[in-house]
Amino acid sequence: MTRLTADFWVKAYLTRLRLQEIPAFVVAHGDDTAGAVLVKLNTLDGQARAFQREFDLMSGDRHWAELIAGTERDIDAAISRQRGFDPDLWVIEVEDRQGRHLLDEPGLG
Repeated sequence: MTRLTADFWVKAYLTRLRLQEIPAFVVAHGDDTAGAVLVKLNTLDGQARAFQREFDLMSGDRHWAELIAGTERDIDAAISRQRGFDPDLWVIEVEDRQGRHLLDEPGLG
């Protein structure tokens, strides 16, 4: 199976969000080809959640899983630590009071 580059996936994801009028932006630009992507969902009430893609060894499928949830400050600190381990990491911030992130939609796994 051919994998999309991180840059291509991020551009497609941002386009999907924009079409749903969900504000999002790149906080950290990772490696264009193989960088992992972390999505921060900011609900604009002081709370946030971070998601990362996981690989299911049994099925071979990829899916998004919640990495951490809490105050935005705690999430930002966790993301900062993660970037310290992985400088190629992309970080996308989605801002939506309703908590929409679209990661559960087909084609984004």
